[in-house]
Amino acid sequence: MSRRFRLAADRFDIVPLRDALLDDRAGGYASFEGWVRDHHDGRTVTGLYYEAYAELAQREGEAVVDEALARFDIIDACCVHRHGDLAIGDLAVWVGVSAAHRDAAFAACRFIIDEVKARVPIWKHERYADGDAGWRHPDPAER
Repeated sequence: MSRRFRLAADRFDIVPLRDALLDDRAGGYASFEGWVRDHHDGRTVTGLYYEAYAELAQREGEAVVDEALARFDIIDACCVHRHGDLAIGDLAVWVGVSAAHRDAAFAACRFIIDEVKARVPIWKHERYADGDAGWRHPDPAER
């Protein structure tokens, strides 16, 4: 399994992921945590389910991180995305980037989360308080 992108069926600890990015050349570290929120478009969300096409998701997630490593002046990067049932407040996705300088770390971190949401085949099924449910596709306006 790749160290730079992976799918996780269960909760994961970000401390060892962050520690793996430590490097004497790094002067900056940026991260992003995506959590399950309790609302969407004015509706109360009670939970969600992420479904992934695992083989393709792994390959495309690796490609996104590889592109970030080639495009930005960074030292290393990693991304983990959950799949399965998640509750409100659960960590759904984490991105970490180390770089010599903060500008590159921030830019690469933003690039990775935006590209993962746009390209990696992971679908979100939201459950609402009124009993309804529906599949959601990432909306560019939600960036």
